[in-house]
Amino acid sequence: MTVRDFFGKIFRLVFKILLWGIVTSFIYLVICKWIMPPVTLTQLGSAVSGYGLKRDYVDMEQISPYAKLAAMASEDQLFPDHNGFDWKSLEKSLKGNPRKKNKVRGAGSSTISQQVAKNVFLWQGSGITRYIRKLPEVYFTFMIEWIWGKRRILEVYLNIAEMGPGIFGIEAASQAYFKKAAANVNRIEAAMIIACLPNPKKYTVKPMSSWVRWKHRHILRQMVNIGDDPDVQKLIR
Repeated sequence: MTVRDFFGKIFRLVFKILLWGIVTSFIYLVICKWIMPPVTLTQLGSAVSGYGLKRDYVDMEQISPYAKLAAMASEDQLFPDHNGFDWKSLEKSLKGNPRKKNKVRGAGSSTISQQVAKNVFLWQGSGITRYIRKLPEVYFTFMIEWIWGKRRILEVYLNIAEMGPGIFGIEAASQAYFKKAAANVNRIEAAMIIACLPNPKKYTVKPMSSWVRWKHRHILRQMVNIGDDPDVQKLIR
């Protein structure tokens, strides 16, 4: 076998693997439009590392409007308006311009859509793995925006996000912290739960960390600021 034949064989093998990965991931993405992800890498990591895995997936109708509003107020206030990537907000923040309607991006560096794409289909992590993840993250973000739609993305986000050590999703968090269903959490309770993001192991809800004590008050103010927006109202009903 010549060197050319060897590299040709390697190229064909890599191409087949990539093609197989794209096709199977697309099928899985379509299935997840109606069915919650059986498990995510973050959830598996939590179970293996000893934090456990507490979760209870619920439908959008079983989630308090306050939890939906708090998530957008904290993490991605332009969520109803962007296509997965908040280009306008990023550009305005770089220029130092005032934001439209006092809307701002959340504390996180990614939109809710990006966070869902990363959590469901990819992996967490920083360093070089973060840069390796970027291209598929763009692909999956655009695809869930196109195939799932905003309401489904928010529903999945509120079900799979880690909201405490080994606690995943708003239902498990509501039961763990307030002994009630996610449908029944009030405005303050919802803000407290969401305030633990993006590091729920460090920023604890109970006992309440200083970060959560400050952040949940900030979220409450932002909930008032965006609560009357018609596009936001459509998503929280």
